[in-house]
Amino acid sequence: MMPPIALPHDAKAGPTKPEVRAVVHSKLALEADDHFAEVGSCTGAVTIEAAQRAGRVTALERKPERLETTERNLAANEDAIRAAVELRNAEAPAELPDDADALFLGGSRNFEAVLDHAVDTEVDRVVMNVSRLEVAGKATEAFRERGILEEVVQFQVSHGYELAGATSFNSDNPVYMLVGSATPGDSKSEGSQR
Repeated sequence: MMPPIALPHDAKAGPTKPEVRAVVHSKLALEADDHFAEVGSCTGAVTIEAAQRAGRVTALERKPERLETTERNLAANEDAIRAAVELRNAEAPAELPDDADALFLGGSRNFEAVLDHAVDTEVDRVVMNVSRLEVAGKATEAFRERGILEEVVQFQVSHGYELAGATSFNSDNPVYMLVGSATPGDSKSEGSQR
């Protein structure tokens, strides 16, 4: 079991929620010799957890202030990091590695060009999180058009709080997660399990 991560530095976009990260990492199935690439590192939450599992991590962030937040949060977790981590201030698909085994898209900007890169470089595992329904529909179609869609998962997490001596719940916004593979010869179809 991986130790919990610390995120002492904030970015206005906020981190991917812990429960969502758990599902992301289960779908990515990172191993010690994997090269993980992330588009949109923001606070670094996904980057840090990937760096606890993978051998190499390349994280892209187009906003310099968010990349600085990623860097600072990485430093706060340095004892738990096992991977060689490279941060790049770039807008994807520019500067994405050509040898990634797994790719996570934390945002939807330029996602079609990023998916084209994933197909061109035969990324084995691709996961994209989307919070808006219309974008989820476009992303699902983009995965299908490229023949890389394995499954679409929609989930919502609720957290309990005390209300008048009992427990009530506040719900986080739903997350749409697209999971696929751009490895040629994969016979996986939509709905298959990894």
